[in-house]
Amino acid sequence: MNDKQWALLQLIRWDKPIGTLLLLWPTLWALWIASEGVPPLSLLLIFTLGTFLMRSAGCIINDLADRNVDGGVSRTESRPLVTGQVSINEAVILFCMLCLLAFGLVLMTNWLTIALSIPALLLASTYPFMKRYTHLPQIVLGLAFSCAIPMAFAARLEALPHGLWLLFTANVLWTVVYDTKYAMVDRRDDLKVGIKSLAVLLGDADRYVIASLQLLCLTALYLAGKHFGLGLYYNISLLVTAVLFGYHLYLIRDQDEAACFRAFKHNRWVGMTIFLGIAAHYGFPNPTF
Repeated sequence: MNDKQWALLQLIRWDKPIGTLLLLWPTLWALWIASEGVPPLSLLLIFTLGTFLMRSAGCIINDLADRNVDGGVSRTESRPLVTGQVSINEAVILFCMLCLLAFGLVLMTNWLTIALSIPALLLASTYPFMKRYTHLPQIVLGLAFSCAIPMAFAARLEALPHGLWLLFTANVLWTVVYDTKYAMVDRRDDLKVGIKSLAVLLGDADRYVIASLQLLCLTALYLAGKHFGLGLYYNISLLVTAVLFGYHLYLIRDQDEAACFRAFKHNRWVGMTIFLGIAAHYGFPNPTF
C-alpha cells in the first residue's frame, strides 16, 4: 500500500471503526425489531455496507468543512487534508463516489426507504458546518445518526410504525451524550479556533446535562421496548446500559480529556448491549412487562 492509499483510508477513518459501530448498532436494533428477529440477509448486507459507506462519506465532508481549523486542534492536526496528503478535489471525488455507492444500495429497497435517504444525506452533509453557527451540532449529528432507524423499518415493513420514533428519540439522545464527551476532548482547542459545541456551551455543567440526557435516553428506550413488546432480556440490557452510563460519568468526573475520550469510545459497548437484549428477546421466550 502506498502513501496515497493509506492517506485515503485515514480520510475515511478506516483505522478508527468506532464511528461505524456507533452508527451500525442502532441500525441493527431497528432491523431486528422490524423483522421480529433475524432480518433477511439482503437487508442486513444493504444496511451494514450502507452504514460503512455513509460513515466514511461523513468523515470526508467533516474534514472538508474543518480543513482550515483542524491544524489548530492537537487531535486533528495530522489529518490528510491538513497535511496535504489528500487534495480537496480528491476528497470531493471520493465523497461523491461513496454517496453514489450508498444510494445504489438504497435503490435495492423500496420507494419509502429511498425517500427517507434524502433527508439522511442532507443531515449528514450539513452537520460539520453547524459547528460554525450553533453550539448544538451534536443534535444535528444525532438526527443524522438516527435516520437509519426509520429507513430500516421502511425497508422491512414499507411502513413507519409510531413506536420507531421512541427508538429514534432514544438514539438522538444517546448520540448527543457520546458526542458531547467527544467534544469535551477538544474543548480547549475549540475555544481557541472558534469551533462551537455543546461542551463549549455547557462548560462545568456538562456532566450534569449528560447525566440528565442519559436518563432520558434510558426512559425512551424503555418506552420503545414496551411499545414493541420487548421483555425481560431487553430490560436487563437496559439495566446493564445504566451501569455503563454510570461508568462513563465516573470517567468524565474531572473533565480529563483522555478520560473523556475513553468514555466516548466505550459507548460501542452500549450499542452492543442493547442489541443483545433485543436479539435475545426474539431468540428466546421471555415474559414482557
